[in-house]
Amino acid sequence: MKQPSTISEYLISRLVDYGVGHVFGVPGDYVLQFYQQLENSPLQVINTCDEQGAGFAADAYARLRGLGVVCITYCVGGLKIANTTAQAFAEKSPLVVISGSPGLGERHHNPLLHHKVRDFDTQLNIFRHLTVAATDLIDVENACCEIDRVLAAAVRHKRPVYIELPRDLTGIVCSCARNPLPPASGSDPHALREALAEAVHRISDAQRPVLVAGIEIQRFGLQKPFLQLVETTGIPFATTPLSKSTLSEDHPLFVGVYEGAVGKEHARQTVEQSDCLMMLGAFMTDINLGIFTAKLDQALTISSTSDGSSIAFHRYPDVLLDDFLSGLLDQDLPQRVSAVSEAPVTPSAFESQDKPITVARLFEYLEGFIDNPIVLLADPGEAMFAAADLTIRHPAAFLSPAYYTSMGFAVPGAIGAQLARPDLRPLVLVGDGAFQMTGMEVSTAARFGLSPIVVVLNNSGYGTERPMTDGGFNDIPAWRYSRLPEVIGAGQGFEVFTEQDFERALQAAMARTDMPTILDVHLDPNDHSPALKRLTDALGAKVRGEK
Repeated sequence: MKQPSTISEYLISRLVDYGVGHVFGVPGDYVLQFYQQLENSPLQVINTCDEQGAGFAADAYARLRGLGVVCITYCVGGLKIANTTAQAFAEKSPLVVISGSPGLGERHHNPLLHHKVRDFDTQLNIFRHLTVAATDLIDVENACCEIDRVLAAAVRHKRPVYIELPRDLTGIVCSCARNPLPPASGSDPHALREALAEAVHRISDAQRPVLVAGIEIQRFGLQKPFLQLVETTGIPFATTPLSKSTLSEDHPLFVGVYEGAVGKEHARQTVEQSDCLMMLGAFMTDINLGIFTAKLDQALTISSTSDGSSIAFHRYPDVLLDDFLSGLLDQDLPQRVSAVSEAPVTPSAFESQDKPITVARLFEYLEGFIDNPIVLLADPGEAMFAAADLTIRHPAAFLSPAYYTSMGFAVPGAIGAQLARPDLRPLVLVGDGAFQMTGMEVSTAARFGLSPIVVVLNNSGYGTERPMTDGGFNDIPAWRYSRLPEVIGAGQGFEVFTEQDFERALQAAMARTDMPTILDVHLDPNDHSPALKRLTDALGAKVRGEK
């Protein structure tokens, strides 16, 4: 690419430098000139049906590729992705939001231009609360330096950033020379030394130590040193719902996904009975804590994140995760032979029968099916809770918004996932309610030659909410999901009523790698997975005051 000379060219070149290959979005008049420049650049534009779909797709792309980009127009587009940007911030996904805006020459005397809400900086002020860095490129002399600043913040903090580009400045020459980025601030060496000494003492004295790989292990690319720590010490490890598949789950020292009483009993006991629980890169949300059914003792816990560390009740705010983890690898930690973890489960052959499909049997079949090169995307609800029990054998091949839990993520997320990792086929597990929010993005997948397999768990409404409080508000319109390929003119669809229907449909889906497939799986509205039943039982016990 030629040496950049304009603001737009500079922004595009820096995105390419960071490894971005695609930009997701919906065009509008305030950003059309930038879209034209994108189309003539090395970046491929993936314009979606709706801005929310673009935001979710870019978020999934960021989780797998390291940086994702969504580009939209002013306010009517930008405010529609406030939700997806909030999710990226909450779950530490490095998303770049680029928004066009009215030109500076149009703003004299404060005219009532279309899409304007209150003031010209209304959208900018909103995104300041949803991102780790935000800028409006109105200062031409400093625009390129501002681009460098916010992109560096996205990569450094693994959180979204916002860039607003007035439409009459896209072709203006950017005169700010590119400056080397300042190095990331590290840990205080004295505090790090003291924290490591205390941690080593506790680990050496422990009889039942356990490691927990949190989402920051994946976001900051620390899987290799974490795995080295596991294998050199023999300490078993777990993940959380948000960090599921950070490492391959068929590892002999993997004990499961910890989520309090909602998770499997073996994982719960192993973690909660540990006398030295090392939580690395984990932030404990209510979902990660099994809706507060977790029983963890802070006095026995070592915690380290990108924001600081703590050991029991001692705080080390200037000791950061990457330094703490690498420091542990340099210590003389005892090696132990662990007898805690169970042997890896080898899926038994699934013998489908000509009887109604149930949630339990559906996931029993998927346990073996996902041995294929699959990236699994689970929407919040029954799909997410049940999928937590599956064994993901490909590292970083499971995506679910298990903290922010915004419905509608998985279908557009599959677009970003397949473009970020074309070696993996997206398998989407989504409830019928969530599908109706963003499911038409299947047409975007078809347009760009993508082939997600979309399994719609059709239980006639918001099935996760019914056990909590039921009413007509949990009902949704009845769609013929399997016939949507006829509407969009591409793909294939199947209605699934029995186990044999399900097996045949998945086999047909795998045989066609050039198109999307939709499976409309009809389920009893009162049928729930073992995981969701554990959740409702645990919540019921809390209400009754049981221990």
